[in-house]
Amino acid sequence: MADLTALAEEAQAQVRACASLAALEELRVHWLGRKGVLTERLKALGSLKAGERPAAGALINEAKAKVQAALEARRAQLEQAAIAEKLAAGSIDVSLPGRGEGSGAVHPITRVRLRIEELFTHAGYDVLEGPEVEDEFHNFEALNIPAEHPARAMHDTFYLEDGRLLRTHTSPVQIRAMLSRKPPLALIAPGRVYRCDSDVSHSPMFHQVEGLLVDTDVSFANLKSVLHRFMESLFERKLSMRLRPSYFPFTEPSAEVDISCVLCDGRGCRVCKQSGWLEVAGCGMVHPNVFRACGIDAERYTGFAFGFGIERLAMLCYGVNDLRLFFDNDLRFLAQFARG
Repeated sequence: MADLTALAEEAQAQVRACASLAALEELRVHWLGRKGVLTERLKALGSLKAGERPAAGALINEAKAKVQAALEARRAQLEQAAIAEKLAAGSIDVSLPGRGEGSGAVHPITRVRLRIEELFTHAGYDVLEGPEVEDEFHNFEALNIPAEHPARAMHDTFYLEDGRLLRTHTSPVQIRAMLSRKPPLALIAPGRVYRCDSDVSHSPMFHQVEGLLVDTDVSFANLKSVLHRFMESLFERKLSMRLRPSYFPFTEPSAEVDISCVLCDGRGCRVCKQSGWLEVAGCGMVHPNVFRACGIDAERYTGFAFGFGIERLAMLCYGVNDLRLFFDNDLRFLAQFARG
């Protein structure tokens, strides 16, 4: 045991001279490991006399403590040096010019919605919004769709636990407007709507624009004129338009709106199924029951309403053949719209 002091000093000198964490670990094993030099000295205590063992054990433990402290101190120094080296190697000169990051662009759905709002605003319509979580009165009942009405099966509604629902169309905004304002009214209601449907041409969340005009002496001819003018302005070309009789609970009479195919100019193609026509909207004269639910005199006022999907119009405007492309967030697809 006489050379313990010399061994401890030797170990500490080697630790101070160590230049890497890997070499430091080797020294730890050499001196303090299971078969290390100082550990073997502890094992040799059994060969000493009983009265000598306590003092010898204390000396060995003191030597091990000194070596352990030296190891920890050197490890901290080496780790700090390694961090500093990494920071120096990865430093960035903030005075260098940038790498030309590309700028973003308005999403094509938003682009079309803003264009729709612009056209109707110039025509004197207000742009209104409403809650996306609705109650059955505003989403169905006030729109002449009572609980037992078969039209409710057309909507595939998302219901919430408290009995409310995710709105299936933006028509509830029209109801809220008629309940809070007095005629005359001219408004559009763009926004997100939700239905249980998903495929190439349908999404469980999509965007609609509903329009409403209420005044005295409003006719079906006024409705056709507004829609025809709007479609030609949106697609920036002359278009033919036709109205086909249809059914919606909240309008009577009701019609589907077709325009001449914007891709083949009505000659017939795969998109229009060789018919030359594209269905783009639904419309009709506001049903008297809707006016009564909103407290509007159906004998004095008439009105028309229309609605169309923004995604449908965007697909036609940009020649997109899969609705899901609008929601995949593929930068290769979206980058095309950054160029205008």
